Amino acid sequence: MHHEPTPTSEDSARARGEPLEIGGKALLLKAGARFCLLVISAARRADSRALRRALGVRKLRFASREELAEQTGLVPGGVPPFGRPILPYELYVDRSALAHERIAFNAGSLTDSIILATADYQRVAEITEIVDVALPPSGE
Repeated sequence: MHHEPTPTSEDSARARGEPLEIGGKALLLKAGARFCLLVISAARRADSRALRRALGVRKLRFASREELAEQTGLVPGGVPPFGRPILPYELYVDRSALAHERIAFNAGSLTDSIILATADYQRVAEITEIVDVALPPSGE
């Protein structure tokens, strides 16, 4: 679907007319010396300790805006939830992103989204590992 620019997950959910929870937020991470992608429900945040443990690294940070542009050619909020062969990274998907019948995400831009059956997403995404790194939603 095509929509107005949506720089945040909340904006994207509103534009799609879908709950925030089904949003698949794709984050480019610098894990030790390598980059990788984490997909998590847009309603959640990652527990950095659990994420470092799952990735087997001590040092972990989000890619900077400059690194994101250099590595992917994309802007924050536009990264689709796919690693290889679309983006050259290992793909870690938190269970929170797979907990609903649908997953919605920006498709390489801030103005285009895809809403896909979660089962279809799992079938086509080359997931390296499904992880449990999400903190409970605020208020729980």
